[in-house]
Amino acid sequence: MNLFSIPPHVPFLDALANGWLARATDPLSVSHGLILLPTRRSARALVEAFLRATNGRPLLLPRITAIGALDEAPLALAGALDVPPPVEPMQRLAALAALILAMNGDGGAPRSADRAWLLAEELASLMDDAEWAGINLDQRLPDAADAEYAAHWSKTLKFLHIVTTAWPAWLADNGLMNPAERQVALLDAQAAAWEANPPDHAVLIAGTTAGIPAVARLLRVVARLPQGQVVLPQLDIGMAEAAWQDLEASHAQAGLFRLLADLGASRGDVHPWPVEAVTNIPPTRFPLLSRALLPASALHAWMDRTPVPLEGLTRLTTADQQQEADAIALALRDALETPGARAALVTPDRTLAERVAATLLRFGVVADDSAGEPLANTPPAVFLRLLIRAVAEDLAPVPLLALLKHPLTAAGLSQAACRASARELETLCLRGPRLPPGLGNLRRAIAKAGGPESASAAFAARVEACLEPALRMDSAMEIEPRTAMGALIQTAERLAATATASGPAKLWAGEEGDALASRLAAVQDAFRLLPDLRRRVLPGLLDAVLQGAVVRTRRALRGRTGTEHPRVFIWGLLEARLQTADLLVLGGLAETVWPPVAEPGPWLSRPMRARVGLPAPEEAVGQAAHDFIAACCSAPHVVLSCSVRRDGAPAVPARWLTRLEMFLEGRESTAVPVDLVSSNDVSRPDERAWEGRSPETQSLPEHPASAWVRALDLPAGEAVPVKPPRPRPPVHLRPRRLSVTEIETWLRDPYAIHARHILKLIALRPLDEATDAADYGSLVHDGLHRFLREFGPNGPPDMDQALRRAMRQALAAAELRPALQAWWAPRLERIADWVAAMEASRRVLRQPLTIVAEAAGAIDLQRPGGRFRLTGRADRIERYGDGSLSILDYKTGTPPSQKEVDQGLAPQLLLEAAMAAEGGFGDALTGTTAELIYWHLSGGFKSGEARLLFDKRPTEISGAAAAARDNLCRLIDEFDVPARAYLSRPNPGVAPRFSDYEQLARVAEWSAVGDADE
Repeated sequence: MNLFSIPPHVPFLDALANGWLARATDPLSVSHGLILLPTRRSARALVEAFLRATNGRPLLLPRITAIGALDEAPLALAGALDVPPPVEPMQRLAALAALILAMNGDGGAPRSADRAWLLAEELASLMDDAEWAGINLDQRLPDAADAEYAAHWSKTLKFLHIVTTAWPAWLADNGLMNPAERQVALLDAQAAAWEANPPDHAVLIAGTTAGIPAVARLLRVVARLPQGQVVLPQLDIGMAEAAWQDLEASHAQAGLFRLLADLGASRGDVHPWPVEAVTNIPPTRFPLLSRALLPASALHAWMDRTPVPLEGLTRLTTADQQQEADAIALALRDALETPGARAALVTPDRTLAERVAATLLRFGVVADDSAGEPLANTPPAVFLRLLIRAVAEDLAPVPLLALLKHPLTAAGLSQAACRASARELETLCLRGPRLPPGLGNLRRAIAKAGGPESASAAFAARVEACLEPALRMDSAMEIEPRTAMGALIQTAERLAATATASGPAKLWAGEEGDALASRLAAVQDAFRLLPDLRRRVLPGLLDAVLQGAVVRTRRALRGRTGTEHPRVFIWGLLEARLQTADLLVLGGLAETVWPPVAEPGPWLSRPMRARVGLPAPEEAVGQAAHDFIAACCSAPHVVLSCSVRRDGAPAVPARWLTRLEMFLEGRESTAVPVDLVSSNDVSRPDERAWEGRSPETQSLPEHPASAWVRALDLPAGEAVPVKPPRPRPPVHLRPRRLSVTEIETWLRDPYAIHARHILKLIALRPLDEATDAADYGSLVHDGLHRFLREFGPNGPPDMDQALRRAMRQALAAAELRPALQAWWAPRLERIADWVAAMEASRRVLRQPLTIVAEAAGAIDLQRPGGRFRLTGRADRIERYGDGSLSILDYKTGTPPSQKEVDQGLAPQLLLEAAMAAEGGFGDALTGTTAELIYWHLSGGFKSGEARLLFDKRPTEISGAAAAARDNLCRLIDEFDVPARAYLSRPNPGVAPRFSDYEQLARVAEWSAVGDADE
C-alpha cells in the first residue's frame, strides 16, 4: 500500500510540495496529477508551499482541491452525473420546520416557526451524522433503546418519523438528496471509477484523519493505485503497540487508528515520506507530547524521570479573558520584531479571537482573521435583527432607539444628522417613564414634549415613512413568511438610504452585505414552504435562519484605512490544520472550549448512539486533541494559553495542559527560561545567558506576556487610592438660588450641589424607566392636590368618595400599564380612606379658613457675598382664623425624624415656616407657623400616619424656624469663602442613601479607605 507519513516536526505542506516536485521528470509533468487536501485553506497554503519550494519561479501546478468539494473540482466522476442534486440548506430546514409544525404540537412538538427551525437544524444534524457513517436510521432507530425504556422511546420515535419516513418521501418527490448522502455517493463513485480504471496520473490525498467511512474507502482505493499516495498527518509511529491498541475515542491518535483499521493496514505499512523540508521545530516536541498524553494503561512509561526537553514550549497564565487577549496580542506583536517571522493565534474561541484582533489594533496591527465572523453579528445583519425586533415590539422605546442609533440607519439623511436627530428624540421623550408601545403613543409623546412642528416630529415622520412596508404587517393577523421577509428587506433598504447613497448600495456592500444578501435570497425562496405566522415570531425566526452562518470579513478594517498585516494571523482549528508559523499561540485551552463538550445530541444517549452505529461524541474531543498536538508541532515557539477565570467563574485548564504539567512534575528542568529569549529573535535564545544558572524543577516556563500586560496598563509602584474630590470653584460661579429640599442636599452632600448647579450636570433618566416609589409618591401628591383644588377648605359631604375619585383620576392620568394600575389602586383607596378620616377629624378640631396646595414661594437673604434666594413649594399650607399656619408635607417614604430636624439635617419644613413668616408665600399665607406635620402615606397595612414635629413643644417652632434660617445664612457665608470646598459625603453617617453623582465623585474608590487628609 502506498501509505506515507511525514514526521510531525517537519512542515507538512512544504514536505508535500518537495516530494511532489522530486518525482517530476520535467516542469510540465509537475502539473500532471491531482492533490486532495482536507480544507480549502490548506489547498491555498499548498500553493504557497510550491512557490516557496521553487523560490517563486513560475510553475504549472497540479489540480489541488479540498476533498469535501468534489462538486467544485473538475473531476470525471463515472456515474456521478446520475446522482440527484443536493437539497439547498435553507430549503431543507424550511421543509423540516414545516413538517414539525404539521404535527400541531403532538408529543411536545413546537408550534412556532422560530422554535421549529431550531429543531429542524438538530434533525438535519442527526441525518448528516447517520449518512456520513453509512447508517440507515429507519432500520436502526427502532432497536436503539433497551426494552425497559421502549415505551418512552416510542414517543421519541413518533417524532423522529420525520427523518425516517416523511423526509425521505419529500426528497423523493422533489428529486433531491441530502448533502451528506450526496457527498458519500460522489466519494464512492470516484473510488469505484478509479478502482475500475486507474488514472494515468498521480493522485495524492494528504492530511486527512478520515472519521468518515466513505473517505476511508476512497483512501483505500487511492493507496492501492499504481500512482496513488496517501499521506497521513502526525501519525505516532513510536507509540507502543499495547498503548496503540488501547486508545480511547478522545485520544489524539484515535482517528488515525480507526482510519488504518478501515484501510486494512497497520502502522508497519506506513512508509516515511521520501523527501522532507527544512525545519527548525525541535524533533523532541512530538515525543514529549505523545508520552504526556498516553492512554491510562500506558502511564507506567511516566516512571522514567529523565528530564525532557521543553525547547520552545511556554505557558501563558492570565487572570481573565481580557488579560489573556491582551497578553496574546503582545506576544504576537513581539514576534514581529524578528524580520520575516510569522505569528498566529489558534483558537476555537471566537470571542477571544475578536478581543485579540481588537487589542492588536492598539499596536497598529490588523490581523488576518481567517476563521470568519458569525453572519448574525455583522453590521447589516444586526441592523435587520434590530429592525424586525422594533417592528415586532410595536416600536417600543428601547428597540426603536437601538435601531435608530445603528450606524446603517440614515432615513435619507446623512449619518451624522440621523444620529443627532435620534439623540434629540431620545432626550425629548424616550427617556423617563415607560412609554406605551405604538406609533400613536410616540407621536403624542413628541407633541406633548416638543410640539407637533418640532424637529423631532419631522424626524419621526421620516422614520415612519421608511418603516411603512413593515408597519403594514398587523400584529393581530397572520402573514406569509415570504411576504414578511420582503417587507423587512424593503424597509431596511429605505431606512439605510442616505442623502447621497441608495439603501441597497449601503446595506449589501462588502463581504458581509453580499453574504447576507445571498442568505436572505435563499431564505426567502425557502420560506414558501412555511405556513403563515404572526409578526411576533419574526425576530426569533430571523435569528434562527442566521444562526451558524460564518462569513469571511475584514472586520478589523471597519471604520479605518489600511491593510491586513501579512505576517499575523488568527486561525480557527480547521484553518490551522497543516499550517506552520514561527510563533503559534494556542488560546482558550480550557475545558468546554478546547476541547469542546462531548454532547451526544438531543435525540440519542451515548449507549444508544453506539447501538445505532453513530460515532461517539468523544470523537470530536479526539479530533480537538489531534489539532492541539498538530499545532504544538507547527512552530518553533508555541505558547499554551489559559486564563484562570472565564465569564467570572474559575476555568478548568484543558486536560492536555493538566496532563503535561503532571508529566513534568518532579523532573529537572533543561528548558531555556523565557526571559532569556531575545525579543528580537523568536527562533534562538542567547546561550551565554545560561551561565551561572542552577537547574530547577521542570515545568512549562511561564511566558512573560502577562507581566508585559501589567506593566503596560498599570502604573509602577503600589496602588494609590484616589482622594475624595475637593472642588473649589470661583465664588461668582457658586449658586445663589436653591430650594428648601436642595438645602438638605447641600448639608449632606455638597458635591451634588456643585455637580448640578456649577457643572450643570443633570443625570439622564433611564431608558424605558420602570415606575418606582418616586412615581408612586407623585401619584399620591397628584390625587390629594386634585381633591384640594376642587373642594378647598370646606370639603364635600362624601369626603371618602371624593378622595377616591381624585385618586382614580390621578391614576388614570398617569397612563400606567394595567398590571401596575391593578397593584396600586387598592393602596390608593386605602390612602383616600385614611385621609378622609383625617380631614374630617381636623375640621372638627379646627376649621381652616384657607388651604393652599402646592404653595410656591421664595425669600431673599441678603448676605455679604450677595443676595441669595431661597425657594420652596409646600405640599399644603392651612391658615386659621387667628392668623396661625399649619404646614403639611406628604411622604410616601419614611419621613425625617424629630432628631434629624433638631440636628439641622432635615430643615425643609422649618425653612418653609421661616419663608411664611417673611411673606415668602404671599400675603394670604404670611404668619406664624403653629404646626408642622408629615403625613406618612404608604397605603400598606398601616395606610397612613400623622407625624407632628415639636409635638410637645409647639411654641418652639418659631424659634426653630428662625434658627434654621440663621444656620442657612451661616452655610451660605461659609461657601462664599473661596477656600471652602464642595466635599462629597463629608459625614458618611448622614449622607443621602442615593445620589446621581456618586460615580462622578468616585465614591466607591475612596470611601473604603477613608480620606487620607482627615
